[in-house]
Amino acid sequence: MPDAAAGLGRVTVVADDALIGPVDAPDLHVMTFNVRRAVEGRLRPHADRWSTRAPAVHALLATERPTILGLQEVRPRVVPLLRGALGDGYRMLGRGRRRDGGGEGTPLFFDERRLQLRDGGQRALSDEPMRAGSTGWGNVLPRTLVWAEFVDRTTGRRLLAVNTHLDHLSARSRLRSADAIRRFVAERALPAVVLGDLNAGDASTTVRRLLESGVLADAWPAAALRRSARWGTYAGYRPPRDGGRRLDWVLVTPGIDVRAVAVNDRRPVGRWPSDHLPVQAVVRVSEKGRA
Repeated sequence: MPDAAAGLGRVTVVADDALIGPVDAPDLHVMTFNVRRAVEGRLRPHADRWSTRAPAVHALLATERPTILGLQEVRPRVVPLLRGALGDGYRMLGRGRRRDGGGEGTPLFFDERRLQLRDGGQRALSDEPMRAGSTGWGNVLPRTLVWAEFVDRTTGRRLLAVNTHLDHLSARSRLRSADAIRRFVAERALPAVVLGDLNAGDASTTVRRLLESGVLADAWPAAALRRSARWGTYAGYRPPRDGGRRLDWVLVTPGIDVRAVAVNDRRPVGRWPSDHLPVQAVVRVSEKGRA
């Protein structure tokens, strides 16, 4: 199989190309991005092959460098490229969804120079959340959430981050997962951001379930500034549609001030990084999050 990282040294990253890019305290840049699982083969469309997309993923992450990054469909062999794009100051939390820790994962990357990890882990979205690889809500494939509790080294404020990827087939699994995520965030009782590919749109029961009771809110209408059109986030390697269906979300608790939000429709090095578009936000934790 071709080495998808080959030639990455020729990719030029220009800071001015960032849609948001690195931010200064007290703000935090958060991003959710389904990178599309790394696949190859002559039967695959050229745009879908990891060897085609890898330079664009590298350039996008190296340019944007979010403080907290929630990724979906990450296979172990692409982790070195992701680490290389973000740089030495970033740490990864999470593993594959299988019982042995292999397979696709939903890792959280974070800038350790800015955020101190106090606690964190991975949970199965099932009736046995601590049993790796468990299923049972109608999903054939294991589904997970990765969570981290941080203290901001600059402001001293605490923050919970959650990253997930809900099932693409089972509506029951998505609903049960939404309930589990909402309860988990409520129980931690911290200012929080939830990142993920929910495989559910604005009018879905899944999203309504996540937003009920006021535990979480959609970052898009809450934002003071929108730095892009509200593109549909599943573009399928085509120009996105304004107002199209969102599958990828940033949700926040009432303790989070959303300064800006955007859906990134850029094509670094002239290629689509994924069939999904990243969703990004600039957020600020309220004073109530102080440790």
